[in-house]
Amino acid sequence: MKKALVVMACVATLAGCVRPTDRGQQYIDGRFESILTPVPQVASESPRDFSLFNDQLAAVTANSPSLVAEHQAVYQRLQAWLDAGGKIEALADYGLEVNQMAGGDDFGNVMFTGYFSPVIEMRHQPDALFRYPVYAKPPCGDDCPDRAAIYAGALDGQGLELGYSASLIDSFIMEVQGSGFVHFGDNDQLEYFAYGGKNGHPYVSIGKVLIERGEVPRDKMSLKAIQEWVAAHSKDEVRELLEQNPSYVFFTPKAADPVSGTAGIPLKAGASVAADRRYLPMGSVLLAEVPQLDEQGNWTGEHVLKLLMALDTGGAVKENHLDLYHGMGREAGEQAGHYKHFGRVWKLDALAPQRVSQSE
Repeated sequence: MKKALVVMACVATLAGCVRPTDRGQQYIDGRFESILTPVPQVASESPRDFSLFNDQLAAVTANSPSLVAEHQAVYQRLQAWLDAGGKIEALADYGLEVNQMAGGDDFGNVMFTGYFSPVIEMRHQPDALFRYPVYAKPPCGDDCPDRAAIYAGALDGQGLELGYSASLIDSFIMEVQGSGFVHFGDNDQLEYFAYGGKNGHPYVSIGKVLIERGEVPRDKMSLKAIQEWVAAHSKDEVRELLEQNPSYVFFTPKAADPVSGTAGIPLKAGASVAADRRYLPMGSVLLAEVPQLDEQGNWTGEHVLKLLMALDTGGAVKENHLDLYHGMGREAGEQAGHYKHFGRVWKLDALAPQRVSQSE
């Protein structure tokens, strides 16, 4: 009996050591000791698609001389490399060095999530349907009310209302994305609500709450799953769920210009990411094996090697986590909502002049 128990314990231990691959994880480069590690080259057999990158680089060039000046050497060498065919084994020949991200598991698996720019219906004045206010930031300093207090009317009468939504969850999703487009049906006006600050309370994921409550299985969690849960429950139940996240985001209305990130650059869907600027400063260029998903949000078994730029930030985007911008509207939202998968990522930097001459 003891021998059987020992065997069973060994099997359990081995099973526990099996590394997951269902969300695109790869374990082919060994363990990394730091978030960014210099490597001699990018070893990727994934198909390549760099077609979106030039538009994103052009947006940087047109809108931010300071970013261009900061990353000039990388941008120039990268453009020469692309013009010559973009062979990854030739990066060093064009004065580019490679630093691989360790991933949250230290085996190179960087998490990709997705975000988008929602478009929600609002009205300038409340009525029986459009009755949920969206606010500009109050002058509350470090003592702002939490979400439950705001829902209970803590900001009423201060003239902070920017408009009224018909859905708490729509407004909440715009908060999570950090910005969004608003269509005012009373005058057929489209505005862009830019990020206007937070109330300073900690962010709590309502997806995590639903998982912990047994409402949605962990492997089925997505924006679509949250929306389906909301549709099946009462307004009071939805409000109670949202109040589990005390964090609240305020907005600043602007003309409906192109969506811009923290760096002030218009974002191109599929070519820009939000990143932790401590490790990936705004304007950084990344080579990334981006996981490919099917319509149900399952990993297809493939990655595509893309060039991305870090042009945005986010409160939940820390260290080995990238948030891929998917564009505007419902379809983009469905695609972004599925993303919680993994790929390998390499940051491109300019080799020092003496190292360039040595590589030549």
